[in-house]
Amino acid sequence: MNIRALVLTTILGICLMSLFVSGVVVGRASTAGRTVVQQLDSDTSREVLTRVDDVSRAFVAAANVAKPAVVHIISTRLVRVVDPFEDFFSEWLDSPFFRRRRPRVGRQQSMGSGVIVDRRGYILTNAHVVQGASDIEVHLADGRSFEARLIGLGESADLAVLRIDDGDLPVLPMGDSEKLQVGQWVIAVGNPFGLEQTVTAGIVSAMGRAGIGVADEVRDFIQTDTPINPGNSGGPLVNLKGELVGINTAILSRSGGYQGIGFAIPVNFIKRKMEGVLPR
Repeated sequence: MNIRALVLTTILGICLMSLFVSGVVVGRASTAGRTVVQQLDSDTSREVLTRVDDVSRAFVAAANVAKPAVVHIISTRLVRVVDPFEDFFSEWLDSPFFRRRRPRVGRQQSMGSGVIVDRRGYILTNAHVVQGASDIEVHLADGRSFEARLIGLGESADLAVLRIDDGDLPVLPMGDSEKLQVGQWVIAVGNPFGLEQTVTAGIVSAMGRAGIGVADEVRDFIQTDTPINPGNSGGPLVNLKGELVGINTAILSRSGGYQGIGFAIPVNFIKRKMEGVLPR
C-alpha cells in the first residue's frame, strides 16, 4: 500500500469512528442505489441493544439448563501391549521364563460426553464412547464421580445407556427433533479435549442426512455447524428452550478437528430406539 492510499484509509477510518461515537449508525439503500448513512436516535439504539441482549439471555438460559445434566465419561479398555521385538525374538520369548515376565495387557483410556435423561441415574451417550470398556467412570458437573454400569448398547445406532447409583440428579428434558428447522439456533455442551462443561453455539445446517459413515441405522442425522470436537461425542445438542434435540456423534473433517460440519442423532430416533431401555 502506498502513502497516499494509507492516508486516505486513515481519514476514512477516522470519519467512520466519529459517526459511531455520535450514535448508532446504519446503512440504507436510497432510490438512486446509493448508501445513505442514517443515525438512529438514542431510544431506537436502546431498543436494538435490548433485543440483542434478549437473544444473548436465551443462550445463557439454555446453557444453564443443560450444563448440570451433562457428564464427562472416561472409559478404560484392556488392550494387548505389542512389543516390536516380539516376533523377532518369538522363539525365546515364548519360553515359560519370558512368558511369566513380559506384560501382555495394558490399559487405554478414552473420553467422551453424556447427558442425564432420568433423575434415577440413566445417562445417554454414544456406543463408541463406551464400547469394549472394562471400566466406565462418570464425572458430574457438581464434581462428584461415579462408576457407571452399561445398561444397553446399540452399535448400529451408535447409542448406549449407562446408569449410576444416585437417586436425585439434574435432567435435561427431551424435545421434539421433528420441529427443528434449518437455520434454527442450537448449542452443544460437552467435554472437547477433556475441557469439561464447554458450551458452543451454531445453527441447524440441514436435516435428514444419511450415509455419513457412522451409525448406519440412523437415516436422518441433524447437520450442524456448532463446533464439535473429539470429546464432544455423546453430549447433547440443545435448542434455545433448553431441550435435548440430538446427541452429538460425528464430524466431517480432514484435520481431525472441527471444520464446520457436525452430525447429531435426532432425539425422536433415540426415543424409538431406546424404548424399553430408558425408563418411562
